[in-house]
Amino acid sequence: MRLGTTRWLLVGLLCLGLWPMVAASAQETRWDSIMADVAKAFQQADYAQGEKLLLAALKEAEKFGEQDRRLTDSLNNLASLYYAQGKYAQAEPLLQRALAIREKALGPEHPDVARSVNNLAELYSAQGKYTQAEPYFQRALAIDEKALGPEHPDLATDLNNLAALYYAQGKDAQAKPLFQRALAIREKALGPEHPDVAQSVNNLALLYDARGKYTQAEPLFQRALAIVEKALGPEHPNVSTGLNNLAELYRAQGKYVQAEPLYQRALAIAEKALGPEHPQVATVLENYAALLHKLNRDAEAEKMEARAQAIRAKHAQENPQK
Repeated sequence: MRLGTTRWLLVGLLCLGLWPMVAASAQETRWDSIMADVAKAFQQADYAQGEKLLLAALKEAEKFGEQDRRLTDSLNNLASLYYAQGKYAQAEPLLQRALAIREKALGPEHPDVARSVNNLAELYSAQGKYTQAEPYFQRALAIDEKALGPEHPDLATDLNNLAALYYAQGKDAQAKPLFQRALAIREKALGPEHPDVAQSVNNLALLYDARGKYTQAEPLFQRALAIVEKALGPEHPNVSTGLNNLAELYRAQGKYVQAEPLYQRALAIAEKALGPEHPQVATVLENYAALLHKLNRDAEAEKMEARAQAIRAKHAQENPQK
């Protein structure tokens, strides 16, 4: 990866990180109690405690058998935790198992199967395994369009994710209409200030940015950032993403004074929300370092680059390519 060139597409993960509850039973189970504690751990960004609790929840869910939704919920939520930390090798078998259970229980064209297919596709895409990811994204889209109809929000997520895959491969002409359709569906179904709308707005901004259409990209980046900050709070990882993307736009135009405080805030949020060794932290460090080189602050830049390289090396060790 070239230093200082990374913006983030915001991709949609379905049934990951949402801590779903099943229909209430006559008496709360131990699984329900554990999941309530999981939600508290994640509100405090305590991933270590979250992992411990989710492993316990999975152990409990195994007792209910594969027909019980709590098992696939537990698998997906633990996978979500690992995905959020960049631990893709640990997430993959959990998502594969969840998909196999759902296909067997629900049939190959059920919307819940599409969610599992999408999640595996996103995991592969996040690792740059685009050839593996594409047929999964296409399958999820086909299932949801048939099962849910052409204006369902889940279909917008499928469109967005397939478009993101095309964008990552430089296929802008294929990506743009999918992003536009996803945005239209979301604005109609969810309203103009929903975080999923911010996702679509951000991704369209990236397309314009990549083509050097900065005057078109800037208000879209600003709108996306404003939506996530209002909806998710000022310290959410997606706020770090929005700040990074806007900072990169300013750096590309030579607006260094405007870019630097955005990088600083993006880095602080990512470190706090995701931990100091997350790949997103490395990306902000690389991008900020590129700015510092432009400002002739090479010593500062080199320290950031060295730290980013150490994060990348550790991440590569934890997630060897198959």
